[in-house]
Amino acid sequence: MMNLLNYKTIILIVLAAILSLASSCEKDPEPDPQPTTGKLQLNFDFYNEADPMEWGIKKYTNAAGNEYNAYYVKFFISRLTIFKDGEATVLNKFHNSHYVGTDVAPSLQWTIADDIEKGGYDSLSFTFGFNDEDNESFMFVNQPEVNMFWPEELGGGYHAMQLDGKWRLSNDSLTGFNFHLGPGQVYNTSGDITGFIDNSFIVSIPSSDFVINEGNTTSLILRMHVDKWFTSPIEYDHNTYGGSIMEIQEAMEKVVMNGWDVFSIVK
Repeated sequence: MMNLLNYKTIILIVLAAILSLASSCEKDPEPDPQPTTGKLQLNFDFYNEADPMEWGIKKYTNAAGNEYNAYYVKFFISRLTIFKDGEATVLNKFHNSHYVGTDVAPSLQWTIADDIEKGGYDSLSFTFGFNDEDNESFMFVNQPEVNMFWPEELGGGYHAMQLDGKWRLSNDSLTGFNFHLGPGQVYNTSGDITGFIDNSFIVSIPSSDFVINEGNTTSLILRMHVDKWFTSPIEYDHNTYGGSIMEIQEAMEKVVMNGWDVFSIVK
């Protein structure tokens, strides 16, 4: 009986030693990996020359001498692209676009969904509006985006921009303008539409370098200089094209030409 007890005791001691040895050989848990990415946030504001834009209140005079005020601006940007060492990366892969409306406060701040590798980036660019490939009719079903539809008979899809207000005519009366940009139309001599023109354009912003830090959000101000829509290289005159330009490709072409320096980055 004594030998049996001693044998059991020895077995228990050996098992305890094995378990203790196994426990001591276990590795410490690996630390959580440190993030290598961060976020980019764009905050939109609006200026007229050196001052913040005063929507629906202040009277302005453009380069052609038109006295005007503006109620709001609404627009889409898409295919936001960042550049690093000559390599381009298109962001916002989940949605491909962002709607901005000065009357919709949440739209004035855009935190891009993508995780961006840390480091310095040379610049950014984007498409103003949607290019032909992306500008699909009925892709939005909710407000406010759905209100930006472009009539099917005029090319379909969505506006790139709606900038609305009033300007003073030569007889001193006020009349409304709808400074809208979207697909243009080609007409034959009978006035029938025979084709459409992509009026989207790429905005490449100088001095838009930025740094992404791991685990943090980099915030930039993307500023629209509203006065520049009417300025350079074309002095745009509301009296020439009237209040609505959706069916006047010549006018929309000038809007596109003037859009090259409308935006800047403020750090």
